[in-house]
Amino acid sequence: MKEEIKRWWRKAKDDLDKARILFKNKKYDGAAFFCQQSVEKGLKALYLKEKNRIKRVHDLVELGKDSNLPQNLIEYCKELTLAYIYSRYPDVKEEKNIKMISANFLKFAKEILKWIEKRL
Repeated sequence: MKEEIKRWWRKAKDDLDKARILFKNKKYDGAAFFCQQSVEKGLKALYLKEKNRIKRVHDLVELGKDSNLPQNLIEYCKELTLAYIYSRYPDVKEEKNIKMISANFLKFAKEILKWIEKRL
């Protein structure tokens, strides 16, 4: 594996670790954000392997489709993409059940990264 791909992949796994730590410490919006970041970086690592370049977008659905992510994982990406917005900006409506949402995001991110790892 090329060194640049390894760096993206390591960062993806590190972001998932950060998400777990934040969730454990009841920082659910941060956990949600790092789940999104983890998947984005994982998909970019795979994109780099397949296309030999990085695609500079944050839309996980677009990145997932570019890498032929299975439809069930694309559905997870639809949910995770929203975390990029509501976990970062104070003028976006606060999610009421952020604990449950971020718990689901951890599950989604883990499953997507597992799929990516098999292809790297």
